Amino acid sequence: MLKTTLKALTTAAILGASALAAQAADYTIRATANSNENDEDYDGLVVFKSFVESASNGAIEVELYIGTQLCANGAECLQGVADGTIDVYISTSGGAAGIFPYVQVLDLPYLMADDRIAEAVLSGDFTRTLREMALEDSGGAIRLMTIGNTGGWRNFANTKRRVQTPADMEGLKIRTVVADLPQELVRALGASPTPIPWPELFTSFQTGVVEGSKNGITDIMGMKFPDAGLQYVTLDGHAYMGALWWMNNQKFLDMPEEMRRVIVDGFFALQQATFASPKRKSIQAYADFVAGGGDLYVPTPEEKAAFRDAAAPVFDWFKGNIDRGDVIFDALVGAVAEAEADVAAGNEADLN
Repeated sequence: MLKTTLKALTTAAILGASALAAQAADYTIRATANSNENDEDYDGLVVFKSFVESASNGAIEVELYIGTQLCANGAECLQGVADGTIDVYISTSGGAAGIFPYVQVLDLPYLMADDRIAEAVLSGDFTRTLREMALEDSGGAIRLMTIGNTGGWRNFANTKRRVQTPADMEGLKIRTVVADLPQELVRALGASPTPIPWPELFTSFQTGVVEGSKNGITDIMGMKFPDAGLQYVTLDGHAYMGALWWMNNQKFLDMPEEMRRVIVDGFFALQQATFASPKRKSIQAYADFVAGGGDLYVPTPEEKAAFRDAAAPVFDWFKGNIDRGDVIFDALVGAVAEAEADVAAGNEADLN
């Protein structure tokens, strides 16, 4: 009886999927991520595609292009979104900073304490504020749909020594992206920022061109950086690795409201998937790092406070040098305070 029921259900599912496939979609969304199928971005896109195609009853088809099939970098891909040749694209803050400099607010150090706070902040009005700013600056062409995660938290890692305090950063050559803010942070901590393209980083560790980086553990292990000498990781968690998901605004607005609702719900499902994915993947990544002889250090609360104090000049730099930096900084700080209060109130209710 059970086998018969399962067979019937399986047959129904196959027939349902075939019916959706056979039905011509009314809308096609071309979505791209400059990553690979082991990445959180891909996990999010798979969830998005599944949800949107199912919830729209086949009216929306989502085509996935992983890697550099449609575009090669943030500037090129965002131009594609603006032009309408790409419908959905995911960037890091560094990848979008050349067009929307204020998204670097996500790289400001030590503002969000943990996953619970970061997820609350990025699920609320702060993201809507960024959306309004990006729409204004792109002439209504590029819409920020949501902010997820891509790799967990950025931590300092290096080939030379354990870093427990800001003084231990002195003189280290730390790889950064070209964006200004990460370089200002590295300087504030006494190290030397060295912009290096991501594909060249493994060799740069081997040759000593750089001696450290600011990455999540899944990136460190996925790229096999310990094999290049990266043996010290300090879990200072200075920045949540935000993933900004952009969409061509006209493509979105041209859909009827019920389809726009499906898209919005789809991006919510995507966001939740990318929030969860790094947490699971990091467990094995940390274990593999330590098993390979890596030194994993967790700063004390006092040591982490020292890092934040040393990095404080970066806040003033951001507000003074980034157009509308003061506006988005205040929006983020306010959202963090609200999230912290909500979490504290919830904890109080749950503990008593």
